[in-house]
Amino acid sequence: MRKILGAAKTVRELLKGVKYSIDYYQREYKWHDKQIIELVDDLSDKFLEEYQSGHPRSKVAEYPYYFLGSIIISKKDTVSYIVDGQQRLTSLTLILIFLRNLQKNMEKQVNIDELIFSEKFDQKSFNLHVDERKSAMDALYDNGGSTFDTTDQPESVRNLVSRYHDLESCFPEELCKDALPYFIDWLIENVHLVEITASSDDDAYTIFETMNDRGLSLSPTDMLKGYLLANIVEVNRTAANNIWRQRIHELNDAGKDSIGLGNELNESAKKDLATDFFKAWFRSQYSNKIRERKKNAKPEDFDRIGTEFHRWLRDTSGNIGLNQSDDFYRFINHDFNFYCRQYLRLVEASQKLVSGLEHVFYNSQYGFTLQFMLLLAPLRPGEHDLIVLKKFQLVSQYINILITWRIWNFRVIHYSSMQYAMFLIMREIRGLSVNELAHKLYQSLGEEKGNFFTNDRLIMHMQNRILLHRILARITDYVETQSGLASRYLDYIREGKTRYEIEHIWANHADRHTAEFSQPADFSNYRDRIGGLLLLPRSFNASYGDMTYQEKLPHYNTQNLLARSLHPQSYERNPGFLRFIEETGLPFAAVSDFTKAELDARSNLYRLIADRIWNPASLLEGTE
Repeated sequence: MRKILGAAKTVRELLKGVKYSIDYYQREYKWHDKQIIELVDDLSDKFLEEYQSGHPRSKVAEYPYYFLGSIIISKKDTVSYIVDGQQRLTSLTLILIFLRNLQKNMEKQVNIDELIFSEKFDQKSFNLHVDERKSAMDALYDNGGSTFDTTDQPESVRNLVSRYHDLESCFPEELCKDALPYFIDWLIENVHLVEITASSDDDAYTIFETMNDRGLSLSPTDMLKGYLLANIVEVNRTAANNIWRQRIHELNDAGKDSIGLGNELNESAKKDLATDFFKAWFRSQYSNKIRERKKNAKPEDFDRIGTEFHRWLRDTSGNIGLNQSDDFYRFINHDFNFYCRQYLRLVEASQKLVSGLEHVFYNSQYGFTLQFMLLLAPLRPGEHDLIVLKKFQLVSQYINILITWRIWNFRVIHYSSMQYAMFLIMREIRGLSVNELAHKLYQSLGEEKGNFFTNDRLIMHMQNRILLHRILARITDYVETQSGLASRYLDYIREGKTRYEIEHIWANHADRHTAEFSQPADFSNYRDRIGGLLLLPRSFNASYGDMTYQEKLPHYNTQNLLARSLHPQSYERNPGFLRFIEETGLPFAAVSDFTKAELDARSNLYRLIADRIWNPASLLEGTE
């Protein structure tokens, strides 16, 4: 082995003016939403520990550092090839592009272009260079990918664009304004990685194998198992171990299709669902305090469970009733067995529509990862599955109403912004009966400051367009199913060539609307309001999207019922739809000329439909 170089570098030092390439056999970008959200949450939490609005920018140099791990580089001539670390470097590049776009209209901007690309002879090339990604990267850099069509693109490119859109929806609201230049400074100067450079592929892969394979380190789950089993007398230990092995095997199988944050070269890497389970279970049943978001605040049990659940349980075992062998045996045989089985039900329901647990899936479509600890919180070990199901339904419906209200009122729903509020409600609903739970959740929603009637100007923008797509899918599906038609929700949210996209009823031609809008910017803003949007097949948008409303109207009559409701023929020989209108009193009406007033009326219609779908009163149905 020849000389190996290792150096700690800031993000700026790592990316400024340096070109990285990736060998063809490992070019897939595989991060899922969970990984990018976790990275953003970790970075923002570390930054916000120190940030204060009165600080001068120079104070950022004294903020705490964040270590993002190591990358391994193989030098071939003058080219640096990434052997390990491309998932993180790709994600960092996406974050930098997102931050660049976010600060476009701000007075104070941090120049980070040179960390993203370099220019030579008027030709732009990205510092992390992969040929198949170029068109997607160009689109993300130019306009956030709003016009980029992922149809027929490789999975890696689709992932790339999806993760950028995740950034749009998960980036903390408190960092989007005055704090933004401070955060960018901190990211590029205080976030460090160790770059390990070898002069050949063989040496680089030897380093990688040495770092990852020499000595199989025990995972937190392994260490937790060892501690629990060691405290069980031998006569019961085998039975407890068998239960443990069976459930952990089921968790591993359920997580086998997801790539985690660890080994980026291992194509069979699995999402560590066991770790996620223990965090959700222990938090849901035992955490009573959470760290304050201020300087020098100490981690509480909620935080320790998130970072070292195995040590937390060992340190606090006596406080949760683990004192004798029988206690530890019951903990595995009864509690662990019960909560793991219920968690697996939730994981399945988050991945596909499961009858009775539909709201768990709807919440996962919003990317709301905090739902699992809330769903487990009211459960009592050994409860009948029907009782568990009812509690799941109540909590998942509560979550769905809450986060939809927040989206409607331009409030973010990402992890760091919701964590504290969800911790509080989780603690309040712990172990409640079905009736107690329903009334507590109803009361909690009644204390919220925003609902569908606190904002009559919901518009689509870069950060909420995917979330609004999901809301429109629910509204469209509701109108159809309540009119006696089969559900097509899964069609409305699918990806690929036949996907449904948000269609503007008004084509993007301000000159057609000068009678009502003197300024193009006013027209553009009004055009994005919720009442001017439909969910239609991509092929429809491509064929008819530029037409006038009068030209589009006959074609709307061939689409879903929400679109058809603009056409007078939808009110003829359509008994299911007419019955739905009569029973609900919703102000559906055919529209011959889609004016500003008609768009306002349509926005109000959508609000009224939304209030029926996401109505807190539904939580009390069937309760005493």
